[in-house]
Order: sequence, then structure tokens, then C-alpha cells
Amino acid sequence: MLNFFKNKQTSITTNFPDDFVDIHSHILPGVDDGSQSFEDSLALLKKMHSYGINTIILTPHIMEGVWENSSLSLKKRFNEFNDFLKKVNFTEVQLKLAAEYMLDGNFNTLLKTEKLLTIKDNYLLIEMSYLNAPLNLYETLFAIQIAGYKPILAHPERYAFYHNNYAEYSKLKEAGCLFQLNLLSLTKYYGKEVTTIAKKLLKDNLIDFVGTDTHHDRHLNYLERINSTAIIKKLTPILKNNEVFK
Repeated sequence: MLNFFKNKQTSITTNFPDDFVDIHSHILPGVDDGSQSFEDSLALLKKMHSYGINTIILTPHIMEGVWENSSLSLKKRFNEFNDFLKKVNFTEVQLKLAAEYMLDGNFNTLLKTEKLLTIKDNYLLIEMSYLNAPLNLYETLFAIQIAGYKPILAHPERYAFYHNNYAEYSKLKEAGCLFQLNLLSLTKYYGKEVTTIAKKLLKDNLIDFVGTDTHHDRHLNYLERINSTAIIKKLTPILKNNEVFK
């Protein structure tokens, strides 16, 4: 029988491919609701490295009226964090800077006036409000692609307004939107309904990429609860997809 895993343990934390890239995290310290200090961020990186995650893309929020980050301010903080890591001689993990853009009132302005922080090349991580989708969602997705970007929707399984309108997911894919699943959605961390939709999206082959969406140590601890052999087998090709961002 083929061995799909690195060892007999079935936790996802022992089965990340060598070239896996985590494309969604909030580890850049002091810029959003993620890590708040260089030391906490270092501890998170060390734990992720112990799981076999060696390339991490930092994707702090850019959100009007909440996290008023800019490309310039985030690059400055990213350089400061890298300087800190050099001082403590931590070089085991490769870091890259991108952002998670909220599709809010300010996004279209940014799209027209700035070079956005992409995951790699023209892949752009976006999110929506958990309350409702933007009224102009499909126009915005079209504008993103006309501007030369490929939109990746963060954690589609967490938007409850789509749970009873599942066909909308296929409509989003047809509109050119790629999907990034939060690995924690396969646990009960966000609730049973999110887990149900996450598994259905996986089953229907609608997921393109995954991410940890790490904010703090609890998130990393919960990853160890992804221990179903069937789920990990289903995730295996998607984990490999993330290697495109290496």
C-alpha cells in the first residue's frame, strides 16, 4: 500500500511537504490583531518550523478604519522584524511580505493608485466582511483581474452568508476567484458549520490553496487536531499546490 505520509502519525503538523508555503499569517508584530511583539512572533516561527513549515508569507490586514496599514509602513516593519531575527540568529524560516486586503470602501482606491502587496507575482489575498458580501463584489473581482491580479479569497468557508447559498461558491470560482482554506476550519475552532462547509468545499474540489491564518499560539496548537487520515489524504495535493509560491 502506498505511504501518503512522512510517518505513521496522522497529524497535519507532521505531514507538511518540504516545499510547503504558508500563504496566510498574521505574524508580523504590532500591525494588526496578530502577534504583538518580536518575541512572540519569533516563538510562533520556531513552532511552525518544528512542524516543517519553512517558508511563510506574512499577510497583515489592510482594512479601512481598523488596520490602516500601507505598503510603505508594512515594508518598514518587515525590515525591522528581519533585523531582529538576524540579531537573534534565527534564519531557519524564509519570510516574505504580502497583505490581506479587505474589500471595503478604500480597496478600489488602492487598486487604482498603488502597487499592491501580493503573495507572489500577481496573486492577491483578499477577504470580505463576515456580515455580508460587498454589493459590488463581482465588479470588484473583475476590476482586480483587469488590473493584472489573480484574486485569492481567504477562508471562503467562514462566510456564513454563503452557507445556505452554497451555489454562490461555484459562481465565485467562475468569476475567476481562487479559494484559500484555513486549515483550522477542519477542526471545530470556528464552529461546526464552518467545518461542515470546509469539508464540502474540499470534497467538491473547490479549494486551491491552504493557509494557517496564524495569529497566536492557540492557532498552532489546534493544527495538531487535524489528525484524520482521510482529511490529510484529501489535503495532500492542495498542500503541494502551495509550493507555487516558493
